[in-house]
Amino acid sequence: MFHAHVYFELSQQTLAEQVRQQIIEERPDDILAIFSLVPRRVGPHDQPMFELHFADNRTGFIEWLDQHRAGLSVLIHPVSANELADHTVNARWLGKQLPVHTDIFKAEQ
Repeated sequence: MFHAHVYFELSQQTLAEQVRQQIIEERPDDILAIFSLVPRRVGPHDQPMFELHFADNRTGFIEWLDQHRAGLSVLIHPVSANELADHTVNARWLGKQLPVHTDIFKAEQ
């Protein structure tokens, strides 16, 4: 499973919601879950974002998301027991890479 975090500035909330709705409408079979916009910093994320979960990229969802992210930055990472590696060395960015506050994660022992 993978998580994607789609980041936006507060002034881009309408755009972010449009991207979110387009994912729901055009790629419902790809997403396992999609969450509402979080208009504040939360967890390791430096900017407001919304999160979605998907199983894999067999249908080209990542490439589709890259083409439809409307200039927003997206962090894509696997979900494993090692959250630090998931959000750093195993992560992929679409668009500009943004800060992730990894100090909240404990490295896998």
